[in-house]
Amino acid sequence: MDENEMLNFPQLSDISFANPWLLLLLLVVPALIVWYIFKGKNARPEIRISTFAGFKNQRKSAVVRLIHLPFILRCLSIILIIIALARPQTKLSWQDMKAEGIDIMMTMDLSPSMRARDLKPNRLEAAKEVATDFVTGRPNDRIGLVIFSGEAFTQCPLTIDHSVLKTLLQAVEPDFLPEGTAIGLGLATAVNRLRESKSASKVVILITDGENNAGSVSPLTAAEIAQLYGIRVYTIGVGSRGVAYSPVYRYPNGQFAFDYAEVRIDEALLKQISSMTGAQYFRAANNEALAEIYKKIDEMEKTRFDSTEFRRRKEEFWPLAMLAVLFIALEWLLRNTLMRSIP
Repeated sequence: MDENEMLNFPQLSDISFANPWLLLLLLVVPALIVWYIFKGKNARPEIRISTFAGFKNQRKSAVVRLIHLPFILRCLSIILIIIALARPQTKLSWQDMKAEGIDIMMTMDLSPSMRARDLKPNRLEAAKEVATDFVTGRPNDRIGLVIFSGEAFTQCPLTIDHSVLKTLLQAVEPDFLPEGTAIGLGLATAVNRLRESKSASKVVILITDGENNAGSVSPLTAAEIAQLYGIRVYTIGVGSRGVAYSPVYRYPNGQFAFDYAEVRIDEALLKQISSMTGAQYFRAANNEALAEIYKKIDEMEKTRFDSTEFRRRKEEFWPLAMLAVLFIALEWLLRNTLMRSIP
């Protein structure tokens, strides 16, 4: 954060007075105005004439028009002097803020079963939507994306450029990788991206809807590596309980036939992975539950902010005092030149 961003320039709300009780003296000004009005009425000279015909086309001179100017200048100078004596001060403040972000790798299952429609419009699209909202709510964290099915692939490395991440997240499709569910390989790829991170907090959010049936890395082996590097792995089993309308057969043209099939999530494995790494396992049976899970993870993994606030007061009475002196001098000049009166 640079100096211009840290500095809050003085506003009216930042002004305070060292001697605020002196502002009560401003009540003298209305009394002075009342005195001036009554004095003017009593001190005005009178002359009786038979007709005003000779004065009809006479214009008032500048001196006559400005007859009250000296008094106005005197009132303004009194007001300025009182405010200056009250010592107005502006408070300049700025903050030196440091954010200690968290490095997060989202690891998402792309196996064909993620097309199941027990979440709307399907499991994968629901997961992408909630993950996008999660990324939007964490502007200070580096976040990356690993996708897996039969193999694993880093779709986006750790980045603070969340617009790029969200674009790559929305581009994810189920047919991007070979079929299968390589949970261990997906987790190992995410851990590999985080192992050299210097962040004090490193997190993997792994979302899957099945059982490990592919890949060369055991899920528990990947969990042990995550534990070694101090990486917490939150696991999410996505899918309703019982049966769900899921793809059961793939035609040669790439299209799927759908039918109701049993939802099989290896919850025992996912719970063990999270427990080993000091995190938690969640089950998302619908869109609302999935959104709530990401909200809970967001609350548990808070970004830490360290801030130091600096304040400085600046005296602001000098301009008021100088302006008051100017008005007094101008009043004296007018009363002794253009508006000089004979007693």
